[in-house]
Amino acid sequence: MAMPDTNRGDTPLYSTTAETLLALGSNGETGLTGSEAKNRLDQHGPNEVPEEKRHPLLRFLKKFWGLSAWMIELIALLSVALHKQADLLVAVLLLVINAILSFLQEQRASAAVAALRRQLNVTARVLRDGTWQTAAARTLTIGDIVRIRAGDFVPADLQLVDGVLQTDESALTGESHEVERTINEALYAGATVRRGEGTGVVIATGARTYFGRTTELVASAHPKLHVEEVVARVVRWLLVIVGILVALTLVVSYIKGLPLLDTLPIALVLLMSAVPVALPVMFTVSMALGSMELSRRGVLITQLSAIEDAATMDVLCADKTGTLTTNQLSLRRVEPLHGFSEGDVLQTAAFASNEANADPIDLAFLRAAKERGVGSADARTVSFQPFSAATRRTESIVVLGGRTIRCVKGALRTIAETAGLDAVAITELEGHANTEARNGVRVMAVARADDEGALVLLGLAYLYDAPRPDSRRLIDELRLLGIRVKMLTGDAFPVARAIADALGLGTIVRAPDLHIALQEAQERGTEMAEDADGFAEVFPEDKFLVVKRLQAAGHVVGMTGDGVNDAPALRQAEVGIAVSGASDVAKGAASAVLTHEGLVDIIDLVKSGRAIYQRVLTWIVNKISRTILKAGFVVLAFLATGQFVISALGMVLLVFMTDFVKIALATDRVRPSEHPETWNIGPLVKVAVALGLLMLAEALALLAYGWHRFALGDGGGRLQTFTFQTLLFFALFSILSVRERRAFWASRPSMLLASALVADAVVGALIGIHGLAELRPLPIAQSLLIAIVAGVLVLGPNDLLKTSLTERALKRLRKLSPEKQ
Repeated sequence: MAMPDTNRGDTPLYSTTAETLLALGSNGETGLTGSEAKNRLDQHGPNEVPEEKRHPLLRFLKKFWGLSAWMIELIALLSVALHKQADLLVAVLLLVINAILSFLQEQRASAAVAALRRQLNVTARVLRDGTWQTAAARTLTIGDIVRIRAGDFVPADLQLVDGVLQTDESALTGESHEVERTINEALYAGATVRRGEGTGVVIATGARTYFGRTTELVASAHPKLHVEEVVARVVRWLLVIVGILVALTLVVSYIKGLPLLDTLPIALVLLMSAVPVALPVMFTVSMALGSMELSRRGVLITQLSAIEDAATMDVLCADKTGTLTTNQLSLRRVEPLHGFSEGDVLQTAAFASNEANADPIDLAFLRAAKERGVGSADARTVSFQPFSAATRRTESIVVLGGRTIRCVKGALRTIAETAGLDAVAITELEGHANTEARNGVRVMAVARADDEGALVLLGLAYLYDAPRPDSRRLIDELRLLGIRVKMLTGDAFPVARAIADALGLGTIVRAPDLHIALQEAQERGTEMAEDADGFAEVFPEDKFLVVKRLQAAGHVVGMTGDGVNDAPALRQAEVGIAVSGASDVAKGAASAVLTHEGLVDIIDLVKSGRAIYQRVLTWIVNKISRTILKAGFVVLAFLATGQFVISALGMVLLVFMTDFVKIALATDRVRPSEHPETWNIGPLVKVAVALGLLMLAEALALLAYGWHRFALGDGGGRLQTFTFQTLLFFALFSILSVRERRAFWASRPSMLLASALVADAVVGALIGIHGLAELRPLPIAQSLLIAIVAGVLVLGPNDLLKTSLTERALKRLRKLSPEKQ
C-alpha cells in the first residue's frame, strides 16, 4: 500500500481511492450504513466549524457605547456637576434599562437568525445503505460516499472515486482560474464545481478540512440597505434643523446670562431627540421576525435586502420548470423509428440517465423504464457526461453482455445531425415534434452506437411537464399586487406558447429575437423585454440579459433560478430567488431560497416585505413629526417665556419612553400595500412635516392656556410636568394615528404595541400625580385635561388631515417609477 499524504487535512489521503476506501472501512457501491454513519458522526463531530461567538457580557456592555448612550452618560456627568442626585439616578436607571431592553430584543433577533442559519445549511447527495439520499452537509462524516456536480459547493474534503470536474477554488486560494480534478485527486471543502460531475469519498470534515472550514449558505456579504440610506438622509436633515434650534437656544441663553451648565443638558437632549435611538433595534427585530415568519412559510432569507427589495419589486421573471410547472416530467409516449421498438428507445434513454443527479428528465426515463421492465441489471455504466448548454445532450458508455454501447439523448436537431440524418429527414421529424410541442409536449431524441459503430437514431420520446394547478391563480394574485410575471424557459417556442396559454400569459418572445433587437437598437431590445410576458429558447446567460434590460427600463426585478449558470442573473436581480431543489451555487447567489415549489412563497415574500416597509415608514413619519414637535416646542417656548419649560430629566424620560413604544412597532399589525412600494418618499415626508407643525402649534396653544389659566410660570416645577405630559400624550396619540394610513380606527395595533402605549400612558399619569425629582405633581384635573386635549386633537382633526394628505401622497408615489437607490 502506498504511503498516505497527510499534508492536507487530518485524515490520510492515499494515492488511490481504493486504498482510501479500504483504510476508512467504506464501500464505494453501498456507502456507509446509517448506524455506522451515526457512530462516526458522534466520534468526529458534525461537519461544521464551531462559530466564534462573543461573550454575552461583552455584547451587553456594548450597549453603553454609542452616540445615544454617550449623550445620556454626559447628562449624568452634568447632573453630578450640578449636584442633581435625582436626575443622576434617573439617567443611570434609564441607561441601564434601555441597555437591558435592547440586549434582550437583539438576543431574540439573534436566536431567530441562528434558527434560520440552521435551515440554510448546504445539502449533499450521499450514499447510505445502498441508496442515494439528500442530507444536510453538516451530517456528513468520514467515509461517506458523496455525489457532486456542476453548481454544488464541495461540502467536505473528498477524494474522487470517479468523474472529471472543473472546480473554482478562488474562495479558498484567491486564484481565479478553474482547476481540473480527476479520479484519485482531492477536492477541498468550500470549492465550487463549475463543470462535470463525480463521486467522492469524504476524507475530512469540519475544522479538520484542509482550509479549516465548511461552506455555509448564509451569505457573507452585507449590502447597504435602501432604508438605511433613506433614514440616514432624514436624520441628517433633522440634525441640521435641531442643530440650528440648539445654536439659537445657546446664543439666547448667553445673551440672557444663563449658566452654561443649565443650558447644556437641554441642548444635548434636543440633539439626542434627532438621533434614531430605537431604529436599529426596531429594524433588526422586524427583519428577524419577518425572516422567521417567512421561513415557517417556506422562504429562507439569505440577505436582508431581499425583504426590503421585495416590497418594491414590480416584475418577476419566473422559470417555467418547477416554478410555473410541476417539475414532474412524465413520459407520454415513445415513437420508435423503423427497425426499433419502444423498448429499445426507452432502455437506451434510461442508460443515458443518472439517478444520482436527481435530474427531472433522467428520473422520468428511469421511472418509465422501471415501470415497463426494460432495464437491465447486468448493465454497467463506464462513464456519464451530463447535459450542458453547449452539447445539448447527455451521453454514457455502458457495458452490456460483453458489448460496449454508447447511449445518447438530447435535443432533436443536435442528436439527428450527430447521427448523420439529412436535412429533409430532420425537417420531417421536426414537423412531428412541432405538432406535439403546440400542446406543451417536449420532444427528446434517443440514439445509440454499438461498440465502435456509427451513432444511430432510435426514435423520439415525448415528455410533458404540466402547469401547476395553482399557477394561473397565483399569477393573477401577483398582478393584483402590481407585479407582472414573465415566464422564462429553454423550451422551443411552440411548447412555451402552449404553457403560456394555459397560464393566461400573453406575448412570448424567442430569446434569439431579443438578441437581434438589441443588436439593432438597445432601446428596441429593452422595449421588447418590457412588453413580453415570456421568453422561449432561453439559455441561462439570456436570463442575465433580460434582467439587465428590465432594470434599464426602471423596473425592480425578481428572478427565479436553480442552476449554476443562473447565478449571474440571480445576483444581478434585486430579488434573486433560488427555487426548491436549486444548486448550492444558485442558492449562494440568491437573496432568498424557496423550500416549496410554485409561486405561493413568493407572494408571502412580497407581502412580508411590504408589511415591514409600512412599519419603517411609520417610524420615519413619526420620527420627523415628533422631532419637529419636541425641538420646536422647547425652543419656541424658551424664546417666548425666557424659561426652559422642561428639564433634561423630563426630555430623557420622553426619549426613552417613546422609543420603547417605537421598538414595539416591529410587531405591529399592518396592511400590505396593493402596489409596489418606492423609497422615493418625498411626498410622505411632507405629510410628516405638516403633522409635526400642526402638533407644534396645538401644543404651544395648550401651554399658553396652562401658562395663563394655571399660573405655570410661578415656579415649583409644575411647568416642567405640564410640558412633559403635553409632549408625551401628543407623542402617544400620534403613534396610534400615524401607524394607520387610513383613519386610525381602521385596524387594531398589535398586543405588544397596545401594551406599550398603555404602559407609557400609565407611567406618564403617575409622574403627573406623584411627581419625580424636579417634575412636581399636577392636579389630576390638569393631567386629565392634557390627555383629553391631545387625544381629541390628534385623533380628530389631525387624523382627518393625515388621512387626506397621505391619500394624495400615495397617489403621487404610484405615478412615480420605482426608484433603485
